[in-house]
Amino acid sequence: MSDDEHHFESSDAGASKTYPQQAGNIRKGGHIVIKGRPCKVVEVSTSKTGKHGHAKCHFVAIDIFTSKKLEDIVPSSHNCDVPHVNRVDYQLIDISEDGFVSLLTDNGSTKDDLKLPTDEALLTQLKNGFDEGKDIVVSVMSAMGEEQMCALKEVGPK
Repeated sequence: MSDDEHHFESSDAGASKTYPQQAGNIRKGGHIVIKGRPCKVVEVSTSKTGKHGHAKCHFVAIDIFTSKKLEDIVPSSHNCDVPHVNRVDYQLIDISEDGFVSLLTDNGSTKDDLKLPTDEALLTQLKNGFDEGKDIVVSVMSAMGEEQMCALKEVGPK
């Protein structure tokens, strides 16, 4: 036995943030990773090349968090990374002065690590609804270790 101690650090359960999918099978409305960013595909065009070349897929996609337009060209037989995108609804409890929101999860615990949205229209709608005392449910999209509010709806009294 050696005297050295082995110390292994683990940050998550080891689940991958992306999965491979053949470029020719990715369609408009699907998701793809371009330049390390999770994106929603808005346009796909496939071109045939010479007799010894690959058919190529040209992807135009929008970053799901920053709304920036990104493009990529990939041979259709090659694999692309596709992000695991999750969308979860939470009830809004509080908006703090430091720019974070307090949300109620399905199991009754609170989630306090989410910042206010950067989208001005969504931010205004959220603050106005909260100030008026309405019950608000926010949709949070998460992919590749990032989370952001993407939508909200007002829930009337039951």
